[in-house]
Amino acid sequence: MGTPPPSATTSSSSPSRRGVARRQVLAWGTWDWGSAAFNAVIVTFVFSVYLTDSVGADLDGPFSAATWLSISIAVAGLVIALTAPVMGQRADRGGRRRRALGLWTYATVLLTALMFLVDSDAPYPWFFVGLVLLAVGSITFEFAEVAYFAMLRQVSTPSTVGRVSGFGWAMGYFGGIFLLLAAFVGFIYGDGPVRGVFGVTTDGGLNVRLVCLVAAVWFALFALPVLRSVPEHRPGAGRSDDNALDSDDDEPGFLESYRILWRDLKALWRRDPRTVRFLLASAIFRDGLAGVFTFGAILAVTVYGLAPGDVLIFGVAANVVAALGAAVAGLVDDTVGPKAVIIGSLVAMIATMTVLLFVDGTGMFWIFGLLMCLFVGPAQSASRSFLARLAPPGGDGQMFGLYATTGRAVSFLAPALFGLFTWAFSADRAGIAGIGLVLLVGLLLLLPVRTPSRAEAEGTWVDAEPAR
Repeated sequence: MGTPPPSATTSSSSPSRRGVARRQVLAWGTWDWGSAAFNAVIVTFVFSVYLTDSVGADLDGPFSAATWLSISIAVAGLVIALTAPVMGQRADRGGRRRRALGLWTYATVLLTALMFLVDSDAPYPWFFVGLVLLAVGSITFEFAEVAYFAMLRQVSTPSTVGRVSGFGWAMGYFGGIFLLLAAFVGFIYGDGPVRGVFGVTTDGGLNVRLVCLVAAVWFALFALPVLRSVPEHRPGAGRSDDNALDSDDDEPGFLESYRILWRDLKALWRRDPRTVRFLLASAIFRDGLAGVFTFGAILAVTVYGLAPGDVLIFGVAANVVAALGAAVAGLVDDTVGPKAVIIGSLVAMIATMTVLLFVDGTGMFWIFGLLMCLFVGPAQSASRSFLARLAPPGGDGQMFGLYATTGRAVSFLAPALFGLFTWAFSADRAGIAGIGLVLLVGLLLLLPVRTPSRAEAEGTWVDAEPAR
């Protein structure tokens, strides 16, 4: 699936260049494959739609079901923005990164399984129970993802981090495609009171609720390999006075962790301000990338005439193309560096979006829409590997927590500019220019950020030996 898991074996005896077993790389990427159960099935395509269109369809009160959903997700995003860096920092310092990954992953699995209880025939209180489960699940999933991203340097070397990151991202895309198609064919396809090849009744939304159970089991199973194969990191491994984050020997309290976070950020800015600059630039262009998928389906139907029933087919094709792009770009990343991959991807996307501003018809959308999606995966994957090369040794969790926080902090940009441009020009098509502008700003902020050299990356790499 995608590319074969890359070997990180090197000939050097240096700990930072120590080989990483292929089974560890495969195990790490398998979590990405499994996590699509929450990202694709629960958040994007199935459960959130079920909540708004079925459970809360006849909701009374000042807010619609969609508005309640947006409020709950916004609150979850605020919690993530305020806590993700500290949660990553505490896992780093205590040598509990793998434990944190397991804890937050299986908390997400449990919340996903509990979504089975959300009965569409009893909107009160199940609609609001569903909102809480989805919001809290979004928080626990993000915490798990911070720990997972922080493991990237444990399963790669400076010469393989790009292809390892690309492999994982491709696994996530393919896992989402496989599970979505299985859920659609097995439980959702068809009309009438019985759906899917398993002939499940739609009474009380049972067919969709069973998809939630399948998603929970899927994530639980495919999260096991990384927890069994990738050892716990060693606090302080690879640290040096020149490039490590400041730390105390004693485990701080939760509130004290915020003081340490602020101190570490100031030290990081003094030592290497490009990391802070990269976090800002990546937050902006990553929001633009998210906007492509958020508004792509809307534009496909309203502007280019794609039939609503064909949107899912296009979505599957788009994910396949993005996955292949991420896998191939990982090899390029290790050759020319992540910055070149990100710049090339953003330039290609902006150029393609410019063409889409002036063409019409479903054929043109299929061609240029898929071409644009080809570069989404590479930009996402290379962004992850760029930060892995920059993060101070032993500070991966905190840095990827900041990665999550900065992304949340600017997540309003693409939706706001999309809405502004569609309103100003009285045309949905103009929203493309709004998303393109977000990508352009992120690109311009990235240009002066110097990519870390191979020597710099080797000087900060953390080896993957177990904690002692």
